[in-house]
Amino acid sequence: MSIFKPYRFYPKETIERQANDILKRMQQTANFAPRWPFEASMVADFLDLGLVWDAIEPDSEGAIAARILPRQRQIEINEKILDLPAGFVESTIAHEIGHWVLHINHDEANATVKHLELELGDLGKIASDSEKPFVCRGSIADTKVASIEWQAQYFAGCLLMPRHILEEKREGKDLTKWSHLYKIRDELGVSISNLTNRLQEFGWIHIPKGTREIYLGESVGDGQRLFG
Repeated sequence: MSIFKPYRFYPKETIERQANDILKRMQQTANFAPRWPFEASMVADFLDLGLVWDAIEPDSEGAIAARILPRQRQIEINEKILDLPAGFVESTIAHEIGHWVLHINHDEANATVKHLELELGDLGKIASDSEKPFVCRGSIADTKVASIEWQAQYFAGCLLMPRHILEEKREGKDLTKWSHLYKIRDELGVSISNLTNRLQEFGWIHIPKGTREIYLGESVGDGQRLFG
């Protein structure tokens, strides 16, 4: 059996359910109850995944933000991402945890040496110690790789920003004001782009592409909006 699960399509509901299940189990475990601003490293500890910071050298395709070493049950983070905007670190760790939960065959993790790497720009790479690296790029019409990366990132959003927490944090806030969104961002410990993407996934707001205008409700095309 491969250390990587065969590709499959995961609907949003399935991914969200798996993230919520982890949060629920953490809530029921002493010293692991989730708190916000959220630290994704707590999830790694809960899942018995090592988390190390190191200087990861770029390959011929560019810089690498993080990677999973399944056999070692380890997530390796490039220390250079500390220079990136706040919230990127938590998103990167949560993204890698998403790969671990959704795409790694845990039964084989201790028997095979392969790496699943996440490059800057959400670009995945699969490699082994004995083979020439096989590079997968979501930008070259590889729909399966693009789907895998989307799944991991959606999982990260579910883990860092569960619906019930967002519902709590939006109380008394005007979601059409950037100042209020930045306040929610700080309370959650995420990036503003991750927050606005999550709010738009719920259909709570809509930000027309290329603008800074925020509208309540979900866009349904032709400038119309659907209000919940």
